[in-house]
Amino acid sequence: MRSNAQKEDLSIMKLGLGLYRQMLTPDNFRFARQAGATHIVAHLTDYFRTPDSLSTASGGDVWGVSANRGRPWTYEELRDLKAAINAEGLELAAIENFDPSHWYDVLLDGPEKAAQLEMLKQIIRDMGRAGIPVMGYYFSIAGVWGRTDRVTARGGAPAVGYVQAEAPAETPIPNGTVWNMVYDPDAPPGSVPPVSYEQMRQRRAGFLNALLPVAEEAGVRLAAHPDDPPLPTLRGTARLITRHADYHTLIDEFPSPANALEFCIGTLGEMTEGDIYETIDHFSREKRIGYIHFRNVRGKVPNYHEVFVDEGDIDMLRVIQILYRNAYDGVLIPDHTPQMTCAAPWHAGMAYALGWMRAAITAVERFN
Repeated sequence: MRSNAQKEDLSIMKLGLGLYRQMLTPDNFRFARQAGATHIVAHLTDYFRTPDSLSTASGGDVWGVSANRGRPWTYEELRDLKAAINAEGLELAAIENFDPSHWYDVLLDGPEKAAQLEMLKQIIRDMGRAGIPVMGYYFSIAGVWGRTDRVTARGGAPAVGYVQAEAPAETPIPNGTVWNMVYDPDAPPGSVPPVSYEQMRQRRAGFLNALLPVAEEAGVRLAAHPDDPPLPTLRGTARLITRHADYHTLIDEFPSPANALEFCIGTLGEMTEGDIYETIDHFSREKRIGYIHFRNVRGKVPNYHEVFVDEGDIDMLRVIQILYRNAYDGVLIPDHTPQMTCAAPWHAGMAYALGWMRAAITAVERFN
């Protein structure tokens, strides 16, 4: 057991909660604080703003219609969000995901790429000015797609997963759509052409070469999420982070201190290659983790499903022990969790996860 002096040398992990745009309310900030969280990860993209007609016409594979085309998030918007979160005794740890309308041609290598890169730079500068330290992003055209919600966790709790036999046919991505969101409802008929791994890698390089210097100057870290599901291609487009080694490649290629990881333990656990504990140990020692999605799964691609934090294939207490040993002082959030049978399924599921995480962190910090 460490002495008190040794324990003081190790920073304390922070418990957070991720909230979608429509959930960024005082009541949910208070819920997070009551459940023991101290930090919020905010989604400003309105993923679920989808007319019924569009959802039906697209076969249900569109999440929303972007309301932000040509309009970046402003400094005032970011400042006021941070102030509202601070007013409830919490800190704003990160913004998660650019709106597709902000960077569709960065992903597609289209004619508006240069202008959109300038927009992203301004968002990063404004985040730094507002004191928001991390921007989580997912460099993908297909995004999160093909999962099923017809799976359950313990006690029949509804959960999501990827089951190969139930996955929909991989239809091409319609024009005017990236990341399952429509950025141009008036796009001409047709679909996004196939995109190779090398093309995606070159596009990411252009994105990071443009934004990392700005992020360094602004004091903001760009944190990359792995591909979920971790399939090498999806809907005709290559995926960049489907193996643990791909995280190493990303950091090796772009050693900037602003290049970080939106470290999704559940997605890494779904991958067939790599040791989850070695990967956590390596990147927490290297201080490359922007923040952590603390989620458990059972199975691996192409057949896996999400479960409660304490019942999956990953030993989550061992994860906490590794993070503690490496003095990880960042934020952990249960990015999503099975929903519980009660009047408030989402809140109950999150409260269960947050309670387990808070107890595990306290136990590891107190008894190691």
